[in-house]
Amino acid sequence: MRKALKAAIAVYIIAICAMCFMPQMLFPNFKAFETPGIQHFGRITAILTPANTLVHLGKIPTIGDLAVIVGQNLANIFLLLPLVLGLLLLRKNQMSLAKVVLMTFCISLTIELTQVVLDLLFDFNRVFEVDDLITNTLGGVIAYFINRGIKKYGIFNFK
Repeated sequence: MRKALKAAIAVYIIAICAMCFMPQMLFPNFKAFETPGIQHFGRITAILTPANTLVHLGKIPTIGDLAVIVGQNLANIFLLLPLVLGLLLLRKNQMSLAKVVLMTFCISLTIELTQVVLDLLFDFNRVFEVDDLITNTLGGVIAYFINRGIKKYGIFNFK
């Protein structure tokens, strides 16, 4: 069972890399409006406002555009959740919530900074977003509590 979980984690890491590091220009019609609060620093594009969607709610052109933005935020909550849950399930000891938050934040920050580097090198049209750091880390927190429940009730045995 451990080997299968390790293989699933490896496949998921590849999927995360594909989702996060592919050029946005491959999907040119995905979002036809510019997200409110976006800032440009040369070739680097960033949204540095925490809770940007809430802060700029009145500037989002349509309900459909709002649905896309909310959907992206929800997807970011679940982006790292399976990875963190898999890593936690592999551990024999319970990791503290603080360590899970730090680990998930560092993984998320690595993704965001890699996107910045790719944008500088190849103009991939990626955006560094503070909200991605927050929502990805929230996904790690949810994974922590799911892991606690799984281990408490002995749902899976990964020995």
